[in-house]
Amino acid sequence: MPTAAKLVAALCLAALGFGVSELIKTLMPASTAFGSFSFINAGLGLVVGWIVVGNRAGRGQAAAVGNGITGVVSLVFWGLFIQAVNEMVKKAMQHHYDGPVEAFVAVFQIMVDFGAMLLDPKVLLALLCGALVTGYFSEVAAGRWR
Repeated sequence: MPTAAKLVAALCLAALGFGVSELIKTLMPASTAFGSFSFINAGLGLVVGWIVVGNRAGRGQAAAVGNGITGVVSLVFWGLFIQAVNEMVKKAMQHHYDGPVEAFVAVFQIMVDFGAMLLDPKVLLALLCGALVTGYFSEVAAGRWR
């Protein structure tokens, strides 16, 4: 059932997904072609915010911090997974892998490589602040609009 908390959480995580994606673009070489990288992560933020954070809102301010962190961790995991699968498919189309098992294992190796970029202090700070803001605002929305 749609609630204000789900909508607020979805919008917050979509904005965070887009913003962090734009921040990551500045860390990559200028020749990197990103395509719809930011928009995919924003859409993923909408889904994760609605399902993960929005469903857990309304349990108090202490739980709001945990909800926000859980939402951001979920967003990062699924974002890394989707982007890694996309990269694996690109490489598979260029016959980079010998078989499907090697391609499957490569997804997790690519996730680790992409995840290393998230260890930049600016990215970590943005994710932490986004988690707190998302948890707080979804909690406020759950309390205000029941």
